[in-house]
Amino acid sequence: MSVKLLKGKQVRDQILSELRPRIAALPRPPGLAVVLVGNDPASEIYVRNKVKTCAELGIFSQNLTPSASITTAELLTLVGELNERPEIDGILVQSPLPKHVDEGRVLEAISPEKDVDGFHPINAGKLSINAKGLRPCTPSGVMEMLKRNNIDVTGKHAVVVGRSDIVGKPMALMLLHANATVTICHSKTRDLAAMCRQADILVGAIGRPAMLTSEFFKPGAVLIDIGINRLDKREDVARIFRGDAKKLAAFDAGSRVVVGDFDPLDAVEFGGAFTPVPGGVGLLTIAMLMSNTVTAAEARQTGTVPCL
Repeated sequence: MSVKLLKGKQVRDQILSELRPRIAALPRPPGLAVVLVGNDPASEIYVRNKVKTCAELGIFSQNLTPSASITTAELLTLVGELNERPEIDGILVQSPLPKHVDEGRVLEAISPEKDVDGFHPINAGKLSINAKGLRPCTPSGVMEMLKRNNIDVTGKHAVVVGRSDIVGKPMALMLLHANATVTICHSKTRDLAAMCRQADILVGAIGRPAMLTSEFFKPGAVLIDIGINRLDKREDVARIFRGDAKKLAAFDAGSRVVVGDFDPLDAVEFGGAFTPVPGGVGLLTIAMLMSNTVTAAEARQTGTVPCL
């Protein structure tokens, strides 16, 4: 079976290209504030890529880096100030936050109109009833990936493995609104493999490296891999990549070896279509963040998106 690799670069480039004329038509550049608390290396890389993409598109961005010792009250004050700043159209508070900070309170404090992550309860509610609003970026990127690769989900059975508020649940809702029949699975699901094998479209969003082997999907299924898991043990690299010399050499040289939630070799051998890791869905998350920022700017600056 020949798998179709659903690579993110072309889709990302299309999305960003479509944003440029929308940005040019605005009275002023869109403004995005990113709050990065503390010094989490993975978050720092992610934020750096966001700022870089903003610069390439002509979006004004401000990176705020309070200390990891910041209190919930202090962070709420910072978010409140950003809510009031007229040149800021979007606010993103990078997770994870330090354990002593009440993340729920912080996310709820962001103005729904500036919630470019799409996590605010009001935006979650809008998604649940399929009203226009700012949507979580990663699931939105998956829907763009499917649409732009001409994969029609109407009438298909989609199984989402994972029930997080930021990926699994919104992913299931977006697929449902696109007329798929949706099943949500999780760690308590009985006979998970049998449930997954029913899927025409199987979404892995559980954060367990290479857990979804060929036992979990039927041949020819569309496999959407949202997981990004760093491998820290050489034996795991050897097992998952079947002793691939290049992967082992990269690990031995100290390079970052990542894998998704699907077994990559099984997915390529038996899947009908597959989003590789890296190079798949992950590339679209920042693109959809930029899209949300432009949409929020249009709503605030021109009133052309009245539902936000």
